[in-house]
Amino acid sequence: MSSTAPSQRRLQKELMSFLKEPPPGVTVDSDLTGQDLSVWIVHMDGAPGTLYEGEKFQLQFKFGSKYPFDSPEVTFIGGNIPVHPHVYSNGHICLSILTEDWSPALSVQSVCLSIVSMLSSCKEKRRPPDNSFYVKTCNKNPKKTKWWYHDDSV
Repeated sequence: MSSTAPSQRRLQKELMSFLKEPPPGVTVDSDLTGQDLSVWIVHMDGAPGTLYEGEKFQLQFKFGSKYPFDSPEVTFIGGNIPVHPHVYSNGHICLSILTEDWSPALSVQSVCLSIVSMLSSCKEKRRPPDNSFYVKTCNKNPKKTKWWYHDDSV
């Protein structure tokens, strides 16, 4: 893939924008500049005043060649996966904008803000009810999961 591919140009623009104006408590590995931008590691702090205050998380964004027309694959990685009703213990996130509600108008910044917001509105730290079954049976790529969005209250 040439470095001028539309997805690479878009990612370069997003990276510059992200480095200039990162969402609160969110940073991206800055050693991305000038290299293949298909995988980003994003660091996220639990928002002050929430159940996750003081916790640190890592997200991995994987971008395919069809980005931004196709959503990135976004998962929590590393030793600290948030305990949340929409986050599986393998780091998969059940969030509609990562699959069927994706829009090319969304960006890494807006996805990070949605995830911070999802964590911040959580009232009780617990795993999804089907966590063990899902983790045992799921595809490695969460985008291949047919999510069922049924609980907007968490």
